[in-house]
Amino acid sequence: MTFRAILLIVVGLALPQARADADRPQAEAVAPGVWMVQGASALGSSANRNFISNAAFVVTQDQVVVVDALGSPVLAKELLAEIRRITPLPVKHVIVTHYHADHIYGLQVFKDEGAEIIAHESAHTYLASDTAALRLKASRDDLFPWIDETTRLVPPDRWLADGATMTWGGTEFRIVHAGPAHTPEDLVVYLPQSRVLLAGDIVFRGRVPFVGQADSGSWVRSLDRLLAFDAEVIVPGHGPMSRNAREDLQLTRDYLVFLRHSMEEAARNLEPFEEAYAKVDWSRFEHLPLFRAANRINAYNTYLLMEQSAR
Repeated sequence: MTFRAILLIVVGLALPQARADADRPQAEAVAPGVWMVQGASALGSSANRNFISNAAFVVTQDQVVVVDALGSPVLAKELLAEIRRITPLPVKHVIVTHYHADHIYGLQVFKDEGAEIIAHESAHTYLASDTAALRLKASRDDLFPWIDETTRLVPPDRWLADGATMTWGGTEFRIVHAGPAHTPEDLVVYLPQSRVLLAGDIVFRGRVPFVGQADSGSWVRSLDRLLAFDAEVIVPGHGPMSRNAREDLQLTRDYLVFLRHSMEEAARNLEPFEEAYAKVDWSRFEHLPLFRAANRINAYNTYLLMEQSAR
């Protein structure tokens, strides 16, 4: 018996504990016909089954539309079970806000159910890259057994060149290309009937965003566009839903602006990163979850971005 098989048995014996209710996708009503499930404010791991992001679904007159598919096939199956608990209607479409692992490794479950996968055409670059293949390979080790050799990358069935307005089952979906921001392909979905904005990772609520190598300047401009929506409720890519839409959009924006301002001055003055980072007063944000895990790398990547733009 292989080590992986033994590990799978051991993990299986621990399932009652590992799958405590708090660790399972649980549908929360956002507005009439609109539901979300909320992942943990944590880094993805085998212990949490990569359940660190949010997903949403909209029940229309004749179908269900899902936004994002969570970070492992088992989570997507549990999300599908939550949908089935609420409605027997079929899942016809899945809108992918962006192709980061914690939002897409569940796509194969919905694809196998016959759903159409929709994403922005900018995701072509990522899906064709070595990065996507290497990330999946690493996840098969780091997130085993939830990600394994049967987990696959699922490309869209429909590529959007920009945004689109769809009416499915009597419900209007305004799909907007808000990127490049967190990723080049960022999509958001606005539901004008309920004034709900499904924002993906353009909005992180109650935690420090993961900026990575994103163009934070474009991200700020994207947030300015979202502030123009007449949204009453935001479902972010991470964190609880917000009924103070403007306030929570503003928090993500303020963090990015502060990051850029702090690192721009250091880069312009040729100040070494470590010295610059130590001098910054991070007190407004350091209480937020994942500050220690994400803030330094966010600052460093922003420093490099500002250094390049200063040349």
